[in-house]
Amino acid sequence: MYQEDVENKACQLAVQTTKLTLKEVVKALEMYVRHVQNNKVSKQSGPKGKQTVKQLIGQGQGVSSIPVAETGLKDFQRVARKYGVDFAVVKDKSTIPTRYTIFFKAKDTDAITEVIKDYSAKQLQNEKKKSVREVLRKFKEKVASTPKKEKKKEIVR
Repeated sequence: MYQEDVENKACQLAVQTTKLTLKEVVKALEMYVRHVQNNKVSKQSGPKGKQTVKQLIGQGQGVSSIPVAETGLKDFQRVARKYGVDFAVVKDKSTIPTRYTIFFKAKDTDAITEVIKDYSAKQLQNEKKKSVREVLRKFKEKVASTPKKEKKKEIVR
């Protein structure tokens, strides 16, 4: 099959030189190979990471979605970039508080399951953490509620 592909494809290479030598032919072929490689890279590489829904759908794969609260949006984006997932964020203005829907390619389902696991773990960890101000306020209340000790002076003779 590979041989048939090579036979069916033809290319035309024009070189302008004063004297056609082997060195000039090799130089022209190297330029052609570089040109083909650059074109392959530009065709294959589309937008990566965060993008618009239109770009995501235009990649020709199915799209899935999950809702995310505004507080967890940055965490989700960090985790998605870590796993190399292509995604699009859409803001839902009709709900209060504002909710976001994250669309991602269906091809990335294995990576998305890992992203969701990691993201969920981060959200649970953030819920478990108490804010420093809250802890300080509790300690202030505790200190205020404890009775103060009276100092007694005893004279020893």
